[in-house]
Amino acid sequence: MARLVQTPPKFHPSDWHMANKMQRVSTEVQKCRSERVIAESQRLLHETEKTTLKTQSDVNKKTEQRQEEIKFWKQELDNKLEQIVRETEVLLTFKSRLEKSLESCREPLIISKKCLLNRQRRTGIDLVHDEVEEELVKEVEVLEGVIALLGRTLEQTNEQIRLNRSAKYNLEMDLKDKFTALMIDDYCASLTSNTPDIRYADNAVKIEEKFVTPEDWIDFSNINVEKAEKERTNSLALRALIDSILSQTASDMRKQREMVNVAFANRVKEVKDAKHKLETLLVMVMDETASQEENIAALKKAIADKEGPFEVAQTRLEARNHRPNMELCYDTVQCRLISEVEELTKNIQRQVEMLVGGGNLWIKDTLAQAETELRSLSRRQLSLEEEIQVKENTLYIDEVLCMQMRESVQINDF
Repeated sequence: MARLVQTPPKFHPSDWHMANKMQRVSTEVQKCRSERVIAESQRLLHETEKTTLKTQSDVNKKTEQRQEEIKFWKQELDNKLEQIVRETEVLLTFKSRLEKSLESCREPLIISKKCLLNRQRRTGIDLVHDEVEEELVKEVEVLEGVIALLGRTLEQTNEQIRLNRSAKYNLEMDLKDKFTALMIDDYCASLTSNTPDIRYADNAVKIEEKFVTPEDWIDFSNINVEKAEKERTNSLALRALIDSILSQTASDMRKQREMVNVAFANRVKEVKDAKHKLETLLVMVMDETASQEENIAALKKAIADKEGPFEVAQTRLEARNHRPNMELCYDTVQCRLISEVEELTKNIQRQVEMLVGGGNLWIKDTLAQAETELRSLSRRQLSLEEEIQVKENTLYIDEVLCMQMRESVQINDF
């Protein structure tokens, strides 16, 4: 049997009115909630817009302040870099002065040592430790001391140049980083919400370990500036020291060179005077030798002049010794002949009458004594000639070899 179709239940009019009322009430409630959400959204939009604009303005202001701060330190670094570069360039010129001064000391030292070696070739009594040698030894000591001092100062200068360049490098690296940071901040300051290339960046707000605090950032640049200033100050002090050393060493070397030259001049004069006196003595000895030779010749002639009468007397005695028998008488003739021989013998041996300077002088001397004196004069002449040669050798060494060689020595101011 077919199922009967059931009709839907019918509501009471009051239900219908209630349902309509509920729809109206629900709609009103939903509308109120929606309006509140819209109002809250608009308030939030306005507030976030205001906050965003304020934050962006604050960021822009902070960025501008940061740019000014970077520019300030960049200017400080630039100024200090310029100062340290200029100071290093000046110090390099002082280094060049030191090198030239050091090089100029080597030739005078070689010449001083050559003078000492040359003077070792003096001979005889002239090989004396005189004032010249003392001053030459002092000059060698002064020059060696100056070379050692200039060498140490040059090493100190090289080290200071290295420190200056190290400070310069630190400043340049700091400036390079600040230039990059300034370029980045300039780029950031130019960005707006309408900039085409803005984008989301993952982990952009992550604070990495390598970040430094503003205090560390300031300290880093400040340390670089202070270090550069310290090295610049040290460099200035070193330049003043170099000036003083160059001036003092040049003065010391010049003074000692003059002392040596004066000692050489005095010694040469002294040797020349001694040589002149020896030459005067030599002339006197040679004159005396000539006189003695003439004296010996006169003595020999006087002896020769007495040999004739002596031989006559002896011949007479010899002849009368042959008288026969009683005629061999020791008579007055025989006695006088014997007396004559004895007298002539005595005169030949001890007394010689000779003519000197137009007058008659009686000279009591023997030929043997005259010849002894002649030999003594010859030895004296030889000794004087040898001593004069010693003086000539000394003069050649001091005046020709040493003094002429020292004329090339120049002590310059660098």
